[in-house]
Amino acid sequence: NYEYCDEKRNTCPAKDYMGDVVRFWVGEYHLDGIRFDALKQLDNREFLHWITQSAKKASGGKKPFYNVGEQVPEDVNIVTPNGPMDGCWHDSFYHFVQPILCGESFDLEQLMNVLYPKRQGYPEGISKLVNYITNHDQERLIRSLGDVGIFDDEAFKRVKLGAIVLMTAPGIPMIWMGQEFGEYKNREPNQPKKLEWDLLKNDRNRDLFEFYKGLIAFRKQTSALKSTQVDFIHANPEGKVLAYARSDGQESQVIVVANFSDQSFDEYQITDFPNGNWQLWGSDRTLEITDNQLSLELPANEAQIFVRH
Repeated sequence: NYEYCDEKRNTCPAKDYMGDVVRFWVGEYHLDGIRFDALKQLDNREFLHWITQSAKKASGGKKPFYNVGEQVPEDVNIVTPNGPMDGCWHDSFYHFVQPILCGESFDLEQLMNVLYPKRQGYPEGISKLVNYITNHDQERLIRSLGDVGIFDDEAFKRVKLGAIVLMTAPGIPMIWMGQEFGEYKNREPNQPKKLEWDLLKNDRNRDLFEFYKGLIAFRKQTSALKSTQVDFIHANPEGKVLAYARSDGQESQVIVVANFSDQSFDEYQITDFPNGNWQLWGSDRTLEITDNQLSLELPANEAQIFVRH
């Protein structure tokens, strides 16, 4: 009860206690951010404003401090200029992307919305949203794929597709421990399970781990992926193919062509592809586009990244 105050003792017990907790952890352990769980259940914006500002003051202001909240169901007002949080979990990203990867549904319009959250009403800002394909409250993607009968090479292929979408979307990507090398254990909150590090001895798992490492390095090095802009240059709901461009407004540009279907295409055509010299990420292949036409081999449940600096 954060509203209750004892006027005789000039104290608000719950509020003051939480303030003491936050100031202790930030001051003693030099935290640079706090995640606030279950904001819907807390449901007190005045208190949230106060506690987040208390955390920033306790940090001393010498370095950025990040307050992020788990607001489910989503509420864009939590991260508006007058909202209490610097960022929030982008739960709809998970709810629309994972079913697509598992072949359970395909809603192109909703996919485009979560890839460009301005369409959902979120304010611009690269740190406003935390995207994820899974977290501690849900099963890992590779486990969910197994639950619908998708295993081995096909499962790892879809996991890589999800990784590309996650790492090229605007916002902060969140990776749940083990996701990067194909940890498969199910979620049982009352039965803690250690990560299966020996999985890295397997070729598929090691390859996925290196794939994630490459994507993380690519994201860090590419200014186009640090912007908030997304342009959809090709959308094919029947073929389940989507191409979107990320740009920093100058020279850095990235285009992702993603095939979410079980059908491979030998010569898939994309019109309105920007002219210029492009490199296919993860390979030595380069191509020159002169007529705004791209023809490419597009395997099922895979994505390709084209880069121009």
